[in-house]
Amino acid sequence: MSKPIVYTLKTCPTCNRLKEDWSSRGVQFEERQVDDNQEWLDEALKYGDAVPIVVYEDGRIESGYGNMIG
Repeated sequence: MSKPIVYTLKTCPTCNRLKEDWSSRGVQFEERQVDDNQEWLDEALKYGDAVPIVVYEDGRIESGYGNMIG
């Protein structure tokens, strides 16, 4: 089963909120922290320049979380 990919930064409060909320609700996702991984950073920049960036299985892309951008 495929799950959404979430691009994050370690120090991003919005990213942390998304991860906490989704985890508490049992939402499965693949996290890709871009801080230390150039390949994941390059991928994320194709979708936007503000994290968190969520890439859903259907190709839909969302930046931010809960009307917040980190």
